[in-house]
Amino acid sequence: MAEEGQVTACHTVQAWTEQLEKAQKSKQLTVVDFTASWCPPSVFMSPILAELAKNMPNVTFLMVDVDELRSVAFDWAVELLPTFLLLKEGKIVGKRYKAIPISLAEEDRVHQNGLINQAQLAKLRGLGVQSP
Repeated sequence: MAEEGQVTACHTVQAWTEQLEKAQKSKQLTVVDFTASWCPPSVFMSPILAELAKNMPNVTFLMVDVDELRSVAFDWAVELLPTFLLLKEGKIVGKRYKAIPISLAEEDRVHQNGLINQAQLAKLRGLGVQSP
C-alpha cells in the first residue's frame, strides 16, 4: 500500500492499479494528483501536497504523471493540470483543478513551517486558492 504520510508516485499502469485497489480496500479517502513535470502549477503544488500527506496519515495520496500514464489520465477524464481527484472506495467524491483550496490558518502553518515564502503564498492565491 502507499506509504503512510507520503505521496506515492505511480509510474506504471500496474503500479497505479495496485495502489488504487489497495486504497479502495482500505476505504480511506484517496487524493490523486494528476501532474506533469513541465506544468508550473503542478510543480508548485508538489511540496504542499507532500505536507498535506504528512499531516493526514489516514488519507492515501497518489501521484500520476500524465506523460507517463496517458491512458490513466484519459480513463479519469483529466483535462487540466494539475487535477486532484478525491476518491472514496474508488468513486470520485471531489475534483479540484490547479490548486487545493486552503484556509488562512493552513496558509500560516505552511508559511511558518518554511514550506513556502510570502511570494510563493501570493502565487498560490493567484492560482485560485481562496481564503475565507
